[in-house]
Amino acid sequence: MTTTTLIYIGLLLTTLVGVVGAVVPVMPGPSLILGASIMAGFLYNWDDLTISLIASGVVLVMCFAIEQLSGIWGAQKAGASHWGQIGSIVGLFLGFFGLLPALPLGGPLVGMFFGPFIGAVVGELLYPRNLPFGDRFTISFKAGVGIVLGSVIGLILQGLLSLFAAIVFAATTWHLGFVVS
Repeated sequence: MTTTTLIYIGLLLTTLVGVVGAVVPVMPGPSLILGASIMAGFLYNWDDLTISLIASGVVLVMCFAIEQLSGIWGAQKAGASHWGQIGSIVGLFLGFFGLLPALPLGGPLVGMFFGPFIGAVVGELLYPRNLPFGDRFTISFKAGVGIVLGSVIGLILQGLLSLFAAIVFAATTWHLGFVVS
């Protein structure tokens, strides 16, 4: 195998790690795919990478927007107030750093799913409403579920978009990696 082929295989693996990173919180995702396209441009020919660069750049922007909006969308669909949304952000932070007393095990990935749920429920319970506790708890629980479902749907969309960008990269650059020197 030539050095060119080995470097190209490394770039392909980087795009696959980017796809995984799109669905695993805290790992870089679409930015790795764009980085692989840029690196291939420096190593090979920029003209051959126009489609890949455009696709991975658009996917990066779309994934950023989805990441920012998916939890909010889920919260709104579930009828969460601003208190629930703020609670979910605080819960995400506390869950990620393992500061929730109910989550001493499981690490940041588990905390990133349960933290926003717990934070949204607590935030909604603290929101001043003139309702019996049972009704307030039902609303709070629905808000927590909505935020988590919105986030999960967002992760799935980001994974699919990143897979698309990785396939475009492979399809448009395949001939570059296996040039006989």
